[in-house]
Amino acid sequence: MRWVLRNADQQDVERLSREVGLPISLARLLTVRGIQNAEEAQRFLNPSLQDLHSPYLMTGLRSAVERLRAAIERGETVFIYGDYDVDGTIAIVILKTALELCGGKVDYHVPHRIREGYGMRDEVIEQAADNGTRIIISVDTGIRAFAAAEAAQRRGIDLIVTDHHLPQSEGLPKALAVVNPNQFGCEYPCKSLCGAGVAFKIAQALLEATGRERLLPSFLKMVAIATIADAVPLVGENRVFAKLGLDGLRKPVNAGLRALLANCDLDGSRPLTAGDIAFRVAPRLNAAGRMDVAERVILLFTEKDATQAAEMAMQLNQLNGDRQQEEQRIIEEVQSKIESTPELKNAFCIVVDGYGWHRGVIGICATRVVERYCRPAIVFSCEDGEAHGSGRSIPAFHLLDALESCPELFTRFGGHAHAVGCALPVERVAELRSRLDAYARERLKPEDFIPVLQYDAEVGLDEIQRDFWEALQKLEPFGSGNPTPVFVARDAKLIQPHRVMKEKHIKLRVIPSDPAGNGRRFQRAHDVLGWRMAERAAQEPLLAGDTLDLAFTVEYNQHPNFGGVQLSLEDFARAQVPTVAAAQAASD
Repeated sequence: MRWVLRNADQQDVERLSREVGLPISLARLLTVRGIQNAEEAQRFLNPSLQDLHSPYLMTGLRSAVERLRAAIERGETVFIYGDYDVDGTIAIVILKTALELCGGKVDYHVPHRIREGYGMRDEVIEQAADNGTRIIISVDTGIRAFAAAEAAQRRGIDLIVTDHHLPQSEGLPKALAVVNPNQFGCEYPCKSLCGAGVAFKIAQALLEATGRERLLPSFLKMVAIATIADAVPLVGENRVFAKLGLDGLRKPVNAGLRALLANCDLDGSRPLTAGDIAFRVAPRLNAAGRMDVAERVILLFTEKDATQAAEMAMQLNQLNGDRQQEEQRIIEEVQSKIESTPELKNAFCIVVDGYGWHRGVIGICATRVVERYCRPAIVFSCEDGEAHGSGRSIPAFHLLDALESCPELFTRFGGHAHAVGCALPVERVAELRSRLDAYARERLKPEDFIPVLQYDAEVGLDEIQRDFWEALQKLEPFGSGNPTPVFVARDAKLIQPHRVMKEKHIKLRVIPSDPAGNGRRFQRAHDVLGWRMAERAAQEPLLAGDTLDLAFTVEYNQHPNFGGVQLSLEDFARAQVPTVAAAQAASD
C-alpha cells in the first residue's frame, strides 16, 4: 500500500484558521476537503434545513408533483415501483408516507431480487393497468426502463420516473416526467443524491405545497439511512440529510425505527455516526432484499405496534446472520477458484462464476474480491442457463463503461462507475471474461493495482487525547466525499507482541519511541486495533520492541471500565532505521 499525504496549501490553511477561529489541525482537515472560506466552513460544520435546495431546480419535478397532486384530488391510487435494496425500500417509505399525509392513496411494488431482478418489468405494469392503475411513479429505478415505459404508454398509464442512476446515451424512457439530477440538461446543484434523496425532493415539494413543511425534519431520519447506506458522497445536500438525520435518530418516533435501533444496540445514549448506520443498521435492512423479501423493510417502518415491530426487527437480524454465513461460504469458494486458476489470478478484470451461489450476496462478495486483489471484479451466480452478476471496481476503472463496450453479450445491465449489475447466458461468461480483461489491459497500468492510502496529517502519539477526538467530531458524519481523517504516527514502539482477537483481528499496545534519548519517565500507551489484519500479522509477526509507522483513524471506546480514545489501524510499516551518518547529521 502506498501512503500519500493529502495536499493542502499552508497559506490557505492558516487563512481559514484565522477566518473561522479554528485550530490549524482542524482548518487543514477542512482545506483538504475543499473548504475554502468561512461561509463554506460554516455550512459544512453547521448544516441546516435552510441549506436544502428548492426541489423545483430539478428537471421534471414540477410536472411530477402537479400530476401527483391531481391524483390526490381525484382519489386515484398512486402506484410506487421501487427496488429491493435499502435505498429503494426507504424511498418507497418516504414517498408513500408523504402522499398519504397529503391525503393520497398508495399501492407499491418491490421486486423480488431472485425472481424479478433489478429494474422495472413490463408485466408488472400490465398487471397494474389491469387493476385500474392510472399513475405509476418509480423510485431508485427506471432510468433505463424503456420497455416498461412503452407498456405504460400503451396502457394509458402516466409514468413518472425518479432515479439517480446514469441514463443511457441513447436517451430517456418515454414518460410523463423524468426526475433525475443526472439526466442531460438538469441543473440541479447536487448530482450525487441517492434514490431516496430524489424521492425526498418529491416529498419536500408535496409537503411545502400543502402547508406541511414543518414535517420535513421527520423525513430526514430515513433519508439519512438511505444516503449513508448507498455510499453516495456526504457533501452538499447529502451532508444536510446525513447530519440532521443522524441527530434526529437519537430520538426516533417511528415504532419500526425504534425497534431496529434497539436491535442494533443504538439506544440514543450517544450521538450516532455514519459508521453505525453503514455497519449495523444498513446490513439488517439489506438482508431483507438479499435473503428473503424486501417488503419486510416497508412493513417494519409502517408498523404501529411496538411489539410487532420488535419481532420484525428480530427477523431482520436473523436474516442478516444467515447472510453473513452465506457470504463466508461463497467467499471461500471464490477465493479458491481465483487462487487455483492463473487466468483469474493474473486478470486485470476478474470475472468469476459458480453454481449454488446466492444471488443476494454476490455483490458483497465482489467487494471482498476487489479488497483482496485490488482489481475490478464481477461475481456471477449461474442457474438454469442464466448468469446473474454483480460487479465492483477500483478508482481507476469505470466498470459501467466496460460493460457498455460489449452490450450485445447481456440480457440486461446497468449501474455506474464502481458498481454494476448484469445478466447474460451462461455460455457467454467466458467471452465476457476475455473481453473485459482485454478492455482493462488497454486502460489500466500495474500501478493502478497498488492501493493508495491518503492521509491527512502526521501527528505524535502524545497528541491523541480526548480533546483531539472531540475536535474531529465536528467533521462528522464521515463517508464517501468526506472520509474519516487518517493520521500517520512515526516510530511507534510496541510494548508487547500483537494479540489476535476472534481469529481475524489484532490488537497492539504502543508508546511513542524516544529516539532522541529524552528519557521521559512516563509515556501513555495507546491501544491500536487492526481489523481483519490477523493474516497479515501472521506473515510478519509483531514483537515487543518493534518500531512501526502507523496509519490510523481515531475512535472512542464507550465502555465504562476500559473505554477511551483508541486507534483503528489502516496500515503499518516497519519504521526506517536511521543510518549512523543520518543520526549524526540530525544531532548536528
